[in-house]
Amino acid sequence: MADILEKIKNLFMWVQPQMTQKLYVGLWLAFISSCLLPYDLLGFTIGLYAGIKFFIIDFLYKSCPKLRAKYDTPYIIWTSLPTDPQLKDRGAPPLHRRTPSTASRSYRATSPPPGPGREEEGGRNNSKKGAFHEVFNLDEKERPLAVCENGWRCCLINRDRKTPSDYIRNGVLYVTENFLCFESSSSRSSAYKKNKVIALLDITDIQKYKVLSVLPGSGMGISIATPSTQKPMVFGAMIHRDEAFEAIFSQYSKTLTATSDP
Repeated sequence: MADILEKIKNLFMWVQPQMTQKLYVGLWLAFISSCLLPYDLLGFTIGLYAGIKFFIIDFLYKSCPKLRAKYDTPYIIWTSLPTDPQLKDRGAPPLHRRTPSTASRSYRATSPPPGPGREEEGGRNNSKKGAFHEVFNLDEKERPLAVCENGWRCCLINRDRKTPSDYIRNGVLYVTENFLCFESSSSRSSAYKKNKVIALLDITDIQKYKVLSVLPGSGMGISIATPSTQKPMVFGAMIHRDEAFEAIFSQYSKTLTATSDP
């Protein structure tokens, strides 16, 4: 659903002018036709086209994907429309006011690299919240792994609470050699109390998670089960979910192996 909304936004925001131009030409033709043609004739024409489109043209395109990729203009436009993450990967200028972050993803606990885009990418601002180990009250050797130096921006869904207050908490997720750390993005003074530190050895189950089973796709969340939680914690709305899952599960497996070895 988020990808669909981002594509629609980019279509109207002239991210790819040729496609947006076709859209506005079609809207102008529809407007002029509605002004000149009688409604009965216009409704009959639309219904006839919809019937031919759904029952004949779509059937032919479904039977021959190469034909659709070459002649189905709405399909070509829709598949070519980029989402916001795809725009960043292509190096296109962002649609927001902030400047994009630099390609460097290095993490420095004492002097973070300048530039307003770092916070946008999910990196921590050490000048405001202090060094990583101070934020989570960990040993100084605990640092984010190279794969998540800037962290993964996500939201923590608290499924154990019976009241709706503070049900969803936005923040950034990190994984170190021994811990899974969630830093809340709340600006209130009690934000540090909302940070979450989970020892990898305490995790009893880790799975990819889809918040709503009726939605298409494999979801954008990770569920973490521990003995102290009645229901698994869910870190959802994670764009790079598969990358995060592989990194966390790999480090979790390494930690279990190192502990079990004599």
